[in-house]
Amino acid sequence: MATPRLTKPTIGVLEVLLAAAADTPAWGLSICRDADLGSGTVYPILDRLSEHGWIRSWNETDAHPGRPPRRYYELTASGRRLAAQALERRARSRGLRVARAATGAPGSPA
Repeated sequence: MATPRLTKPTIGVLEVLLAAAADTPAWGLSICRDADLGSGTVYPILDRLSEHGWIRSWNETDAHPGRPPRRYYELTASGRRLAAQALERRARSRGLRVARAATGAPGSPA
């Protein structure tokens, strides 16, 4: 599986996806808000991550009057592992320490 280019915005999106709980997946505008990025930046990143097999997405099935269904995004198992490894490598190369919970490491609260 290829590694997408890890720009600062891509890292922000990956951090949001890594922090999302399985029972409350992230959706497009929540990712924009949490990563502090515009939709014109976030959605192309999500497309690239999907093309690389790092994330999966699906449409909300419950009806919500007054708004269209949300599109949810979550890291695949391999995407979670690769994202955590990539962020850890990047942090180490910059002399930073990555918190284990943020990497989704086994035994850490995710």
